[in-house]
Amino acid sequence: MEQHRISFWRRQGVQSLLASLLCIVMGLLIGYIVLLFINAQGAWDAICTIVKNFFTYPNQQVGLKYFGSTLVKTAPLLMCALSIQFCYKVGLFNIGAAGQYVVGAGACLYAALVWHWPWYLCLIAAMLAGVIFGAITGALKAYCNVNEVISGIMLNWIGLYAVNMLLTVVKEPTSPYTYTLANYNSSALLPTLGLEKLFSNNLYVTIAIPLSVLFAVLIWVMLSKTRLGYELRATGCNKDAAKYCGMREKSNIILTLAIGGGLAGIGAALLYLTGFEPWQCTASSVPGMGFNGIAAAFLGGLDPIGSIFSSYFIQHITSGGAYLDKSMYCAQISDLISSIIIYLCGFVAIFRYAMDKGMDRRDEKRAAAAEAGSAPDVSNTDTPADSMPPSSDKGDTPAPPDTADSPKGGDEE
Repeated sequence: MEQHRISFWRRQGVQSLLASLLCIVMGLLIGYIVLLFINAQGAWDAICTIVKNFFTYPNQQVGLKYFGSTLVKTAPLLMCALSIQFCYKVGLFNIGAAGQYVVGAGACLYAALVWHWPWYLCLIAAMLAGVIFGAITGALKAYCNVNEVISGIMLNWIGLYAVNMLLTVVKEPTSPYTYTLANYNSSALLPTLGLEKLFSNNLYVTIAIPLSVLFAVLIWVMLSKTRLGYELRATGCNKDAAKYCGMREKSNIILTLAIGGGLAGIGAALLYLTGFEPWQCTASSVPGMGFNGIAAAFLGGLDPIGSIFSSYFIQHITSGGAYLDKSMYCAQISDLISSIIIYLCGFVAIFRYAMDKGMDRRDEKRAAAAEAGSAPDVSNTDTPADSMPPSSDKGDTPAPPDTADSPKGGDEE
């Protein structure tokens, strides 16, 4: 039986990549237009600065060091993106990833600075804190039918102020920040394994980067190649049908949000256990890492592997905004571009539909041209004389009856 090969341009991965690139280009273009309205004189230099990021440094070694810093913040962003896209595959919108990220940060820092645990136990503590917060959202969804968006937003703020109060015991007396891990518990710092040498001895470059990529691969395998992943996706498509098939739909909802919370909690540990930055105990807003994960997840086509590249891009332009000329523009212009890209990602389905329709019209034209080319041309075809029907003489052909002499055509006697 002949199998029809799918066209290269019709493959879902190719269309997702093209749609994401289109969103990026359109987002940068709209951002450039906004810069023109703010200050047209330096708009082009500003957009180039955002895109270049660490490439603005003329010294290669310095640029390489800041490239490593961009990767350091990409790791937690990737984990938050995985948290959101994992839950979205199961039909749940985990906007509570920001709160799960916060409690993960509080748990790992408290374990490191108060209990003086090593880095791997701190990592487990952050994961468990995120799992608990995610499971609470899942239980409210499964048993009380509380929308996960509402409960997630509420838990974001509960987690923020709870962590602020918890970490005041390890706050520096003269500042709102927690103690640095390097001075109080160096065993809680993630090991570098020599990776810092690749980025001009940037000590913040640790195993967090390869660990986050490994988690992305594991999530892809789990969703695509395992029975559990199939059951979770089936529950997300139709929980009533999943229940009819014998699947535990309520347990699957809780498990999904618990896994998503664990991923976000690990993401916080992958940042704060590097010593890159301390926690601010007077923070009055939820860190944007969880919300930026939404952009990375959708820009990556809700695919774990695609989220690796989209997370880096979002963090790249976010860090690039810090190099803008503050006398002309604010650094948050990069966040504006990210938000525009998020908005455009909502039209990915429309982009795919337009691509499919365009290819359908192209295939129809090709099919019509091929059919016209294969049809015989009657005007240029020579017909043999033997194949022609024999012609009869005019004298042998009986004349048609005269209608005037016909009984029906003439008068009756």
